[in-house]
Order: sequence, then structure tokens, then C-alpha cells
Amino acid sequence: MNLHKLLSARAAAGKPVRVGVLGCGKFATMFLAQALRIPGLHIAGIADIAPGKAAEQLARCDWQKAQYAARSLGEAMDTGATHLTDDAMAIVSHPGIEVIAECTGDPIAATSHALAAFRHGKHVVMVTVEADAFVGPLLAQKAKEAGVVYSLAYGDQPALICDLVDWARTCGFGVVAAGRGHKWLPHYSRTTPDTVWNDWGLSEADARAGGLNPRMFTCFLDGSKPAIETTAVANATGLEAPSAGLAFPPCAVHDLPHVMRPRSEGGLLERKGLVECVSSIERDGRPIPHHIRWGVWVVVEAGNDYVKRCFKEYAMTTDASGRYGVMYKWWHLIGLELGVSIAAVAVRGESTGCPVTWNADAVAAAKRDLKPGELLDGEGGYTVAGKLMPAADSLARGAVPIGLAHRIKVVRPMKEGQTVTWADVAADDTVEAMRVRREMERLYAPKLAKAAE
Repeated sequence: MNLHKLLSARAAAGKPVRVGVLGCGKFATMFLAQALRIPGLHIAGIADIAPGKAAEQLARCDWQKAQYAARSLGEAMDTGATHLTDDAMAIVSHPGIEVIAECTGDPIAATSHALAAFRHGKHVVMVTVEADAFVGPLLAQKAKEAGVVYSLAYGDQPALICDLVDWARTCGFGVVAAGRGHKWLPHYSRTTPDTVWNDWGLSEADARAGGLNPRMFTCFLDGSKPAIETTAVANATGLEAPSAGLAFPPCAVHDLPHVMRPRSEGGLLERKGLVECVSSIERDGRPIPHHIRWGVWVVVEAGNDYVKRCFKEYAMTTDASGRYGVMYKWWHLIGLELGVSIAAVAVRGESTGCPVTWNADAVAAAKRDLKPGELLDGEGGYTVAGKLMPAADSLARGAVPIGLAHRIKVVRPMKEGQTVTWADVAADDTVEAMRVRREMERLYAPKLAKAAE
């Protein structure tokens, strides 16, 4: 990896990578806590709907007021300081900005921001993976047409999984499965912001003291985030979604090669080449020692007996046969690692994960019985949770992606657990993100139909 060297060269030449950050929540703040220490990087602008709160976040991560006191983007370019604003499009359209880090967490807004950035010749690092999950393949195509790079965000689990898959394939290994850890019990699919802290393992007092967002943590726990992130991985790597969705089998790190192998060989996979999540707790709630709740993994296959022998000689964690082995990262540091993506797109013109196909979809399922007239409230809310589904099945059923299940009205009764379809809701096709989704469905429909034959 030579990113630091290339960034240092940009710094020495007086031509830093100028970045615009959209949204100043937890992920962005973690990145900003590191950004001033990265050579050749200039955070020229930060847009947030509440600039005052953004300023508080900057102060929390040791920025000095003078460092974010630029009164305009022009002044920021001249002085090397940062301009705070509530106008995202002003940052997206400014000719001095090179990379947009989309961190709003709002998938509908993020789609519009990305498309606008492409029109203005900007690279986009999509931290809002919810947008990538429902329209990423088309965003990747639009970026390519514009001659810019669209990328998943390093530090978040999807890009780290993509990195492991790329490592495996570059080394010549067959990828059997790849994914992330999670804490899962089946009833978590009904978790709401009112119940999340007990299931998560925090007191409400500790959550308030940490300024934690209950909707965000609900999205993590109820299965939405795992579905969204494995969708992004499948579409960026060509791995596939299990036909029945994520199984969340309880599994320790050392058991991954045993569990993540085909059923015909004693594992749980219906076939090789899938994404999956493993749980850090047993179905009765007992914690699993040496779990990988916070990390990512890839299970690979030795292509011959010589490679299998090498696995043994170098103490790789394998199944009993020695044929399947696991490589993993036990942790991910989300925004603290985002500089890798910013640098990769700017100085090497490479993504750290980008959709190459439409293999999977993260669709909305009812958390409880829903009545006509109710409004769906998206990820981390009270009405729906995300679940992983093969893209062909989603398209055939007319499933509503979880990223678009925001503020749309239910028009017919639904039962708990039921997949939400377009026939169940009154969708607004005037929304740009909705139009882009429809465009992607039309583009991929013939390919998915042919693959199903």
C-alpha cells in the first residue's frame, strides 16, 4: 500500500485532496478526528442540516475554532480552513472539491447527492451504505459514465469484506463465503427504538450519556444493517445471497471454516460463493467465546493437497479436513479508517469496493401487523426491518427495498414478517431516488430473467 506516500507527494506539491463531507454524525466525526493528521488532505467543507451541532462535534474531536471558521468555500480554498454550511449542494457543486464523502445516513438524500456529484465531476465515497444497497449498481454505472470513481467506505464492514475477498482471489483462493459478525436472536427482528438498549446490552442511562442514536442501533440490531451490508458486498464482489436470506448461525471464529462450507460437507451453506452473517450468541442467549461480532471474515478453499498442506504448516485456522480456511479482521474502526477510501479514489483512481452487478437486495419486511394509512418509517424505526433477498426474487415479487421504505403510506393490511411489495404501498415516483431505482430495475430485468432460466 502506497497511499500515504502518494498523499505526502500531494502535500509537498501544495495540491491537497480537497474533500467535502456531507453529514456530521458519528461516522463522519470519527473520520474528522483523524483528518487533520493525514497529509495531503484538506477538509474544505462540511454540510450538515444543523451546522451548530457539527461545530460541537468538531470541538469534541479536538478541532480548534479557527480550523472551521472559513466564511465561504472560496475562503476555505485560500486559507486551508474548513467551511461549515447547511447547503450540501453548494459543496457538491464547488469546482475546488475533488471528493465527496456522503455521510448523511439518509439513503434518499444520499442518492441525489451522489448523482449531483457525478454531474459535477466529483468522486463519491458512499458512507451511506443504505443508498448503495438499493441503487448502488446504477450509481456505479453513472459514475463510470461521468469518468469518476464511486466507492464503498473503508472502515465500514462492506469495504473491509470486499478487501478480504479481493485478497483471497488475488492469491488464487476460491471464496466459499464471506461476511461479518452480528449479535442475533430471531426476536430482534421486532426491535424498536423503545426496546433496543436492553437487547443491545446497554442501560438507557449509558446510551444517553454516550449520545447514542436509538434508531441507528435499532437498525444494527433488527437485521437491517446486516442485510444492507451483505447486499453491498454481494453486488460488489459477485457473491450471492442465500435463497432464504441471512441465517445468522451462532459461530466462533475458529468454527467459521466448519460452519461456512457446503451442507454436503457438513456445513450450513446451500452452495459455495455466498454472503452470510454469524451470531456472537447462541440461540438461548449464551455468549460465544472468541466471537467475531465486530469483525469481518472470508472462508477460502485450498485448490489442491499442496495448498492444504501449506495451510497446516502455517497454522491457518481450518476445518477438520484442512481444506477450508478462514482469514479475518476481528475489528472494524468505521470512520477512523475512511481516509483509505478518500486517498484511494483521489490519488489512485480506485474504489475500495464498488458494485459490479445486481445480485442481492435489502428489502423491507413488516415488524408488526400494519394497517392501511400507516407510514413506513425506514431503517431503525417501528414499522419495518431489512432482510436480504436475491435480486431476482426481489424483482419478481416487486419487493420494496428498505432504503426506500421511508414516509410512504401502507394501502393494504400486512402481517408481521411479510415482505413489503409495491402493491402494499403508495409510492411516490416523483422522488429522484425512486426514479433511479426504477431505472435500475429496467436495466437489470433482462439479465436477471436470463440468469433464472
